[in-house]
Amino acid sequence: MGHGRSLQWMTRRRAVLIKVRWCAISKWFGLEVPVILRNSEEIEFNTRVSKKEMKQVKNPFGLAITNPASASVTNGIALTPDCIEESILTCYWGCDVQELYEALQKHVYVSRISTPQALEDAIYSKYVYREQHFVKKNNKEEKYCQLPSDAKIEDFGIVPRSQYPLVALLTLADEDSQGLYDIISMVTVIHIPDKKYKLSCRILYQYVLLAQGQFHDLKQLFMSANNNTPSLSNSSPGEQSTDRHLLEKAGLAESEVEQYEENSKDCVVCQNGKVNWVLLPCRHTCLCDGCVKYFQQCPMCRQFVHEYFSLCNQKEQDKETQKSEGTVTS
Repeated sequence: MGHGRSLQWMTRRRAVLIKVRWCAISKWFGLEVPVILRNSEEIEFNTRVSKKEMKQVKNPFGLAITNPASASVTNGIALTPDCIEESILTCYWGCDVQELYEALQKHVYVSRISTPQALEDAIYSKYVYREQHFVKKNNKEEKYCQLPSDAKIEDFGIVPRSQYPLVALLTLADEDSQGLYDIISMVTVIHIPDKKYKLSCRILYQYVLLAQGQFHDLKQLFMSANNNTPSLSNSSPGEQSTDRHLLEKAGLAESEVEQYEENSKDCVVCQNGKVNWVLLPCRHTCLCDGCVKYFQQCPMCRQFVHEYFSLCNQKEQDKETQKSEGTVTS
């Protein structure tokens, strides 16, 4: 009988000890319920990373700023289009911000923006000045864009602004060629510095518009910087800090201020395989075919990987390798 009581007491004592431990944990978290702690890396490791299936489409348009440091609202800007078909470059100075994004929605639901006139109608001609350039096929001829002197515009107001300094539209010159491509036009939003807003010249956003009615925001892919090559940016650290502050003040994404650098084509892990995989959502392009399957976190920024996709398939890689090595196959 005494032995039975002793066993019952020990059982109760164990229950009390367990309860005390749970209370200590609950009190530590400021909660009234038990909390189970697990290693975050263990949780993420068991989460399956999905491979994203991508549809490859050919973009007939390309546009770059020739010399960003020399661009300004008063001096103008030099743009270099690179198109695989004859195209038309239409520049809208002082384009209304709200009307532009409503025009993109109209492309989805109302009418396709495949010509300069279609965009002009969609934004209700709410811009300061419009100029147009013909772009020859595969010709990287520089196009100089500038506000006329009689416009007497030195700035587009203080932040937040209701107008973008410049919106460039690229469309196919021959409308019959539109059936050959999924992408029928490209809209590029460009910031140009002026007296009231001195953020350095850059492309803020780029949208490709599809014939089926979708539009997609083009995003930069970040690759590992080659330590043996200097940065292509001419900005000093002080200027970069100022640019970041101005971007934050304007409500723009902080990632847009990252400087472009010459990229390495080698995997950051094995330093041997060719980089081929883009990790999402961080967009770091840093792993080869052999290493990508071992990572749930990006090796560059440690952000957990939700999805990933390849830049090219194995057949395309083999062709590039043979081309670079000068091998010829029959």
